Amino acid sequence: MKRDIINRLHARFEEYAHDEQGVEYWLARDLQDLLGYTQWRNFLQVVEKAKIACEQAGQRVQDHFADVSKMVDLGSGSQRDIDDIALTRYACYLIAQNGDDFLPTITIKAKDFANEITNFNIKKDDLSTEPQITMEQNNTDVRQLLTDRGIHPEELPPAEDVKKLERRVQADEKEITKEIATTAEFPSDNEDTE
Repeated sequence: MKRDIINRLHARFEEYAHDEQGVEYWLARDLQDLLGYTQWRNFLQVVEKAKIACEQAGQRVQDHFADVSKMVDLGSGSQRDIDDIALTRYACYLIAQNGDDFLPTITIKAKDFANEITNFNIKKDDLSTEPQITMEQNNTDVRQLLTDRGIHPEELPPAEDVKKLERRVQADEKEITKEIATTAEFPSDNEDTE
C-alpha cells in the first residue's frame, strides 16, 4: 500500500470511532466495511480469531469485545435490530492482524512478530488498560527493521489467495489424472503394441 492509501484508511478508521462518556469504541460492522469484508459471517470468523489472540495475550475478551445490537433502517421504512460488537482500539488491532488481506508472506510474518512482541509486553509489564496497550509501538519498530533492509511493505505485490491457489492445484491434478487415463486407454501410434 502506498503511504496516501494508509493515511486515508487510518483517517477513515478514526472517523468510525464512537465516544460514550469518555470511552472510545468502534462497531464491528463499521470495521467490516473498512476492511473490505462483504459478508458478516466471514468477518465474524476473523473476530473469533482476534478473540483467541486477545485471550492468549492474557486479556479478558469481554473487556475488548462487547456484544451490542443496533437498529437499522429497512427499505420498507421500518427498522430491525441487528447484532454488532463494540470494540476497543486493541480489539480493532487484533482483528486487522487476523484478517485476510492477501499480504505477502514477509508482511504477515512481520505483523505476527509485532503482535507477539505486544503480547509478550502485555504479560511482562502487566499492561491492562487500552491506553497502555495502544502505546506499544511494535508495528513501527518492525516496519523500521524491514525498511532498513530495503523491504517496503507497501511496494510488495499482494500474495495470491490461498484458497484460489488450492482450487487451481486441484483442477490441475484432475486434468493430469484425465490425461493419464486417456493415454492409458488410447496409446499413441508411436508406442510399441503387441
